[in-house]
Amino acid sequence: MKNILVPVELHSSLDSVLDTALLVAERFESYVEGMPLGPDLPDLVAFDMPVSWTVADQNTWREMADEDRRRFEAYMAARSVPPHGPASSGLSWGWAGESSLGDSQVGSYGRIFDVTVLGRPSSERGGPRMATAEAALFESGRPVLLAPPSGYRKATLGDTIVIAWNQSMETARATRGAHLMMLRAKKVYVLTIKEWIVDGPTGEQMAERLRNHGIPAEAVSRSGRGSQGEAILEHAASLGADLLIKGAYTSSRLRQMIFGGATSHILAKATLPVLMAT
Repeated sequence: MKNILVPVELHSSLDSVLDTALLVAERFESYVEGMPLGPDLPDLVAFDMPVSWTVADQNTWREMADEDRRRFEAYMAARSVPPHGPASSGLSWGWAGESSLGDSQVGSYGRIFDVTVLGRPSSERGGPRMATAEAALFESGRPVLLAPPSGYRKATLGDTIVIAWNQSMETARATRGAHLMMLRAKKVYVLTIKEWIVDGPTGEQMAERLRNHGIPAEAVSRSGRGSQGEAILEHAASLGADLLIKGAYTSSRLRQMIFGGATSHILAKATLPVLMAT
């Protein structure tokens, strides 16, 4: 986790995004790169844009990018994080772009980073947009770390990790993306909800393979009440998790849009950082 991408947009969860990114960066002495973010031009519709996005001319985009940069630089300066330079080898920050980049560019640019940190999507006006999260998830090929909207209040991220293990390919990819974080963890729980699994290796088998890497993993099996997403969040909280790992859209995305699903519920309700991959 030495290279962290933080798309910066003036939404309601920006402080939480920056707090979450810095917790990871301090743990791994990482380089954090901010980039100015805006919706792709075809997506400039009223139901999916922050209040401030009313004009799409080039000057306005540049002004918003300048404000994004000021917020990002002020945050890093207030926490004594140095700018990246030729001799930088530890915690540092940099900035990419003079005008706002669209969601699709978040996905493509994120391919050279270890993780992209975003706000958990919100249906409220002025909150992080689902289009950004989906672009990063489906186009970057890298894990996405979603910060909770209310700010992350714990002093740690990754000490106690819960893997929502449903035995799927997507969750295996998410787990692989979090490998370095799990090596630093004090405890990793491989959580299986008995009612919601697909064909694949068991939680006990996964925990054993993680222990072969020196990861302090333990398999736990629980029953679910309510929906799958509700059960995952409830048991993650009971285990004291400060990071949840979840494969995204292990059921089809269209099905989840219509009927709901664990990913949709967690994207809407999680109150802790969630690392996802597809």
